[in-house]
Amino acid sequence: MRTLSATLLAAQKEATRTPYVKVEAKNRIAGVVRLDWTRLYTGSEDDYFHALTLPGDGSLIRARITLPVAGRKLYRQRVPNPAPSSDFSSWTDTNQFSCLAVAAASLGAEVSIFWINSDSEVRRIKSTDYGVNWGNAELIDYSPTIAINGLAAAYKPNGDLAIFFADQSTLYVKKRVSGSWQSKAAWDKTTGNLSGVAAVYDADWNLVITGKDSAGNFKLWSLIYGDGGDVAAATWSALKEMASAPSDGDFEYHRVFMDKPDVYRYFYIERFTGAEAYDRPFWSHSALGSKFLDNLWRQPVPFNLSSEYGLALADYGDYCWLSTPYGVWRAKLIEESLDLSADVVSLRQESRQNQGRLTVELRNDDGGYASLPSPLALGCQLEVSPGYVTVQGNEVSSGQTFALESYEYVSSGGKSSLVLHARDGWGWINAWKARHQFRWNKAASDISVKDILAFVLARVGLKLEVKSQSSVITGYYPDFAIHPDNSGDSVISRLLSFVPDVLFIEGNKAYLVNPQSSDDSVYAYGQAHSIFEGRYRQGAWPLNRVQVEGYDPVGDVPIVVDSFAWSQIDKVYDRLKQPEDQNIDTVAKAEQRGDAYLRGAEIESAGDTLLVPVNCGQQLYDVIDITDARAGLSADKKRVLGLILIHNPHRGQYEQRLSLGAV
Repeated sequence: MRTLSATLLAAQKEATRTPYVKVEAKNRIAGVVRLDWTRLYTGSEDDYFHALTLPGDGSLIRARITLPVAGRKLYRQRVPNPAPSSDFSSWTDTNQFSCLAVAAASLGAEVSIFWINSDSEVRRIKSTDYGVNWGNAELIDYSPTIAINGLAAAYKPNGDLAIFFADQSTLYVKKRVSGSWQSKAAWDKTTGNLSGVAAVYDADWNLVITGKDSAGNFKLWSLIYGDGGDVAAATWSALKEMASAPSDGDFEYHRVFMDKPDVYRYFYIERFTGAEAYDRPFWSHSALGSKFLDNLWRQPVPFNLSSEYGLALADYGDYCWLSTPYGVWRAKLIEESLDLSADVVSLRQESRQNQGRLTVELRNDDGGYASLPSPLALGCQLEVSPGYVTVQGNEVSSGQTFALESYEYVSSGGKSSLVLHARDGWGWINAWKARHQFRWNKAASDISVKDILAFVLARVGLKLEVKSQSSVITGYYPDFAIHPDNSGDSVISRLLSFVPDVLFIEGNKAYLVNPQSSDDSVYAYGQAHSIFEGRYRQGAWPLNRVQVEGYDPVGDVPIVVDSFAWSQIDKVYDRLKQPEDQNIDTVAKAEQRGDAYLRGAEIESAGDTLLVPVNCGQQLYDVIDITDARAGLSADKKRVLGLILIHNPHRGQYEQRLSLGAV
């Protein structure tokens, strides 16, 4: 149950209550600001290697290399106070030739542009006045070869910096510490040739890399070069896969750029070499509240552009910027909010075990919604906060969010209204389809059910949190695969079938709960909090015998374990379920699986419903107790399996229907 203030808790128990519901629209998706890009410049420059950074005065610093036929010349650009009216077409020749790759980074007034040339020289020019004036080119080091396919740089807040470059199959790092360049160091990984690297400093140097693994499969990876944050200084984390394409297929990944304006955001190029070949940018961002080390990323989304060399990404102030040599885009980073509360005619909110829906009707008699006011638009985040008028004023319980899926205008009898239809994170899960194959624990126990679940939820922007959890969900490592076109709900269902835990979604998070019969009640109905109507039903369990089949590879024998609910079998005879899973390789695991199925059947066997004044903090899977003398109930414990909230101010209706199961 969500925590309520003492005054709100008291108000919802009063005999006379004044409802208050806050409804807001925001330009967010899964809690992250949606970037609506506007193109400010369309030029004739060639698509080739390039870089972007914005120093402390907000000026736009770009660098680009010309095509090989034009000598691979390096140009730079500074646009002060960049805006739609700015000139993005003027470039300054740096008098550098035969350049193979370029990167840019800045900190305060200091700006650095790095490049590697055909003599294997790693060079830099530096400005200490926001890119107005530049020093002479300095030689930093040499690359082992000239097969350079990625170069990135990032400053540390204390002024240190690091550059990373991909030379064939080796990634090198070279740091500048306290004004002195250190010897370059190679990573400790074994892969095929690399094709791109991006870097952001945030307690460590966080990297995204494109290239091939040692088998020739195309990969998109995350990697950390440690600086004592989440990874020890001067050490490398494990490579963590973000996307994969087989070596004999038609897809490849190249040219990656990354920034962290609010969450980690990156762009990369997906190349398709089949019929209707393309080079298209895709973008993604980290799940809200996650660490880079967690490797939790939203499903990449295509960007409407054809580009072989990608989109550089940077931010300053209220804007995020994108750049190619021939284009400049920007998008607002700030949250926009619209309070709809005063116009609510009616509201219905449903939360169930695998879905959540919201319908809001807004008055439109004055035509105020004839065209949707920003940020109210398809996909926007609708936040619903139930509450009451208390001695402190309007108080609510916040945290519930939905995404606007559709809307309709209703005009009848001289009245006009706008009806909004939205769904919660289950809608995103149901709509998600796997684009690539993923497989875990094929050869070793690397990642638990919980971690796979977190990875999948992040594909739709949801962060996994724990209210309670079983030992199974953190200790079970199944050989688990996701295939292209697998749906999100089917993947989640398969994962949850391994464990006794359940999942509910609220706001932009998915919460794990391990229901226990010993769970304490968090709220009481029937005394201080009245009951309008109660229906109490007890039914037979939908299954009462589970026969789990597995395989013991050590003994080379099958495993068959039965779990029984004898009190139910005695009454209705056996109702059998026979799950089979080759990941179950011990009797103990089979027993755990059988017990989990029976536990779920027990919870679902009760079918109670309560109609009550709205409890602003009630959540799915909460345990409550009911006192209803007419039904012979005295502090009887039940578990919340569904909620429907109805708000209709004109009818004076503000109530909540709870669907309940056994504890």
